[in-house]
Amino acid sequence: MILVSTLWPAGGVSADAHRVFISSNGWHTGIVVAIADIPEERIPEAADFAGAVYLEFGWGNAEFYPTPDPGIGATLRAALPGPAVVHVAPLDAPPGEAFIDVEEIALLLSAGEFRRLIDYLHESFEREGERRVWPSARGLYRFSMFYPATGRFHLFNTCNTWTARGLAAAGLDIRTAGTQRAEDLMRQLRDLRTE
Repeated sequence: MILVSTLWPAGGVSADAHRVFISSNGWHTGIVVAIADIPEERIPEAADFAGAVYLEFGWGNAEFYPTPDPGIGATLRAALPGPAVVHVAPLDAPPGEAFIDVEEIALLLSAGEFRRLIDYLHESFEREGERRVWPSARGLYRFSMFYPATGRFHLFNTCNTWTARGLAAAGLDIRTAGTQRAEDLMRQLRDLRTE
């Protein structure tokens, strides 16, 4: 575990605050929420992970992300606009405890901020209306899954841009333009924590 820190809201912690984790392995960032906090009518795919305590959501190129050894061709194609997938991984603990060498920043979001983040995650799945989406491939970890996603992945719209966009949608002061690398986002979160 590299760093575990918490970003407290400027106005203090309210009773309806929700803890959300942003994880980074130095290359890829993800959004981690407690499965019990997800409203019943949102993210119906959470039902695929009964018994999980947390769900980690990631987003990436539909060809490159699910492939364990993608090769140079897939890597080069991922730089160009292409379809995306959402990766959902069940966790029994926060990411800083579940993974080795992961930076974790815990955010305490108000009920409204949390709802906007959940709406963003819900709308990241490629679905017709409110219908549930079925997995398109097995995930990177045991029991994790890939699902078809909205948006187009490319060199200037990466997984880290997607995570930043989710936090901005929630209402955090996060810059999305120019946020391609994991460090671009994590630095912003560390700076928010120290303001």
